[in-house]
Amino acid sequence: MTALLEIDGLYKAFGPVRAVNGISLSVPAGEVLGFLGPNGAGKSTTMKMVAGFLDPDQGSARICGDDILLSPKAAKQNLGYLPEGAPAYGEMTPVGFLKFCASIRGLKGAQGRAAVDKAIKRTALSSVAGQTIDTLSKGFKRRVGIAQAILHEPKVLVLDEPTDGLDPNQKQQVRDLIAELSEGRAIVISTHILDEVDAVCSRAVIIDQGKVVADGTADELRQLIPGKKTPSLDEVFRYITTSDAVHRSEGDHG
Repeated sequence: MTALLEIDGLYKAFGPVRAVNGISLSVPAGEVLGFLGPNGAGKSTTMKMVAGFLDPDQGSARICGDDILLSPKAAKQNLGYLPEGAPAYGEMTPVGFLKFCASIRGLKGAQGRAAVDKAIKRTALSSVAGQTIDTLSKGFKRRVGIAQAILHEPKVLVLDEPTDGLDPNQKQQVRDLIAELSEGRAIVISTHILDEVDAVCSRAVIIDQGKVVADGTADELRQLIPGKKTPSLDEVFRYITTSDAVHRSEGDHG
């Protein structure tokens, strides 16, 4: 199966700290990948490099075959990115912000209006579409961020904490939307909510200290704890990312 997103040997250091230490993975069409790790593991840094916001020290990221550094315009045409914190222009309304995003994407006239209307409907923003973004709750601001990420129908979606700040009903709406969008697309979701892996992800990668330390389906990850039939994903996460994990002997995953 052809990968829509390919990450090959990404490295990034900030001074003496190597935030990302040789991450490689690929995501084919139809896959929703949970990208997990403790705070400071390198998740957001990896996502920023994939999206072209940070240049890697080494390695590459390709979106639908286009290198994000060598062919940034072509790569970004197929990328929808929700960054950490979902920044937006607070004085704008959601509809005004999305129209602005549409024009940047080259979606103008009737095509732009249709794209904005569809994104607002998909993210359930109609009730607040005319309010300024600064006056919105954290959950609605997050949905504005998701709306701009899906506006241009990208083939690859990279979503950093897409359900952060949402109430349980809103989380389910976003999970349903991700499931709907996954057909024909590659989706990467960074999350601290491990229930999300069971709910929407077909595969999960766990990173720690800038390296991939586990990669598999939720059931395959559960099998990494020896002698326990049905551990929770929280237990698996703690087991894999703590220093006493027996299976992570020196040299593993190097």
